[in-house]
Amino acid sequence: MNPTNPFLILSFFIFTFSGKVVVEACNFYISNKCTYPIWPATAANVGHPVLANGGFYLPPGEQRKIQAPGDWVGRIWARTGCRFSSNNIRACETGDCGGKLQCNGLIGAPPVTLAQFALQADKNKPNFYDVSLVDGYNLPISITSIPFSSKCHVGGCTKNLNNVCPEELEVLNDDGEVVACKSACLAFNNDKFCCRNEYGTPSKCKPSIYSKIFKDACPFYYSYAYDNPPPLVNCVSDDYLITFCPSTKWNSGIESA
Repeated sequence: MNPTNPFLILSFFIFTFSGKVVVEACNFYISNKCTYPIWPATAANVGHPVLANGGFYLPPGEQRKIQAPGDWVGRIWARTGCRFSSNNIRACETGDCGGKLQCNGLIGAPPVTLAQFALQADKNKPNFYDVSLVDGYNLPISITSIPFSSKCHVGGCTKNLNNVCPEELEVLNDDGEVVACKSACLAFNNDKFCCRNEYGTPSKCKPSIYSKIFKDACPFYYSYAYDNPPPLVNCVSDDYLITFCPSTKWNSGIESA
């Protein structure tokens, strides 16, 4: 995860100073509404367990439940265009983790859309989560609490970002199709785009022409590290639905929130 992401600073504060009360389980329901298979993956922050061995296959229209400890901190993403073999070469067009089906703690290669969670052991306190494009985009994601609450909902995108991705940020597959869109930080490794060094504060790191394209397509996500107001959700719930390609209209290129 990007070290300048406010989500990480907040999760560090929670788990360093709040103390643990009762660690109850939290359920993630991972749903694939894309018209093609995906390979969801998980990676935990240091000191937290890997969920579902780090990755699995999920056909279109299917859903899988995975359980996390009540104080889990980590990320969830989807890999696309995967063909696995035994020689550990890159297996997926996006989000690959060393050519493995089960990432086992490995972080997926960017650019990918990331769902980030910081759960709290004290279930009287809210969990924190967001969707980030700080390292780029491959698929739209929505997050919904169960039962549904509008204040606990992270919506999807209004546009397919891969369709409007600037050429210099595009990631192409072997057929020349745009399968992901890099962030400006990932593409150019520039301090201004990466919010680091002299640009490492909210007052110095401002939206760029590229982050504005991301924000226009996906207004509910982090478009760069110091996005303001922070699109960070806090919600008390033990169950969350994480949906890839959440709208039935998505596969025609239009995604509803």
